[in-house]
Amino acid sequence: MKFLATETELLCLERSKWAEGFSFVAGIDEVGRGPLAGPVVAAAVVLPRDTPLPAVNDSKLLSEARRRELAAAIRELPGVDYGIAEVSVEEVDRLNILQATHLAMRLAVGKLRRADFLLIDGRPVRQMPGPALAVVKGDRKSASIAAASILAKVYRDERMVRYGMEFPGYGFEEHKGYGTAQHLAALRRLGVTPIHRRSFAPVRELLATAEQMTLL
Repeated sequence: MKFLATETELLCLERSKWAEGFSFVAGIDEVGRGPLAGPVVAAAVVLPRDTPLPAVNDSKLLSEARRRELAAAIRELPGVDYGIAEVSVEEVDRLNILQATHLAMRLAVGKLRRADFLLIDGRPVRQMPGPALAVVKGDRKSASIAAASILAKVYRDERMVRYGMEFPGYGFEEHKGYGTAQHLAALRRLGVTPIHRRSFAPVRELLATAEQMTLL
């Protein structure tokens, strides 16, 4: 297992907040905004200080095997604190994907034992419980956010693999719900499942077409 260098730039934001007097700096990230199916998932991670940290990075830059290895290493870190939360397809359709994503982030933070400063990947999120800093492309600038991105990605991917067994033929275990050609073809052939997001255009349009056909 490779570890982050002591003076790595990935800990600059954390070190700056520690220097300001914050002790429990949490990184927050999400996964699953774009797919046509499945929940949106967020994770929050408070990394321990003065402990060798695994060489985390933006989850999108890592292989599946490497993400799994790092997720296990993060969860086993002495003194680590993390929370993972998901928001269902029904809530995504009811709230819209942006609000559902923000809800997942707040829920993930709520699962932490303690956090006194939040580093949030992307744009600001309202109603966060405490002081926060939004960091664009934060999963490449903060070790805490990168760790959160890995935990969220591995959790959601595992959920989609289980959905692949529950709804065979759609390929959820491969595309994880994203709108690939394989997924769109399966949608047209097999129809919409309970885990599809009805507010997303390809699914909504397919449902509308099916409804029109029943009226003919």
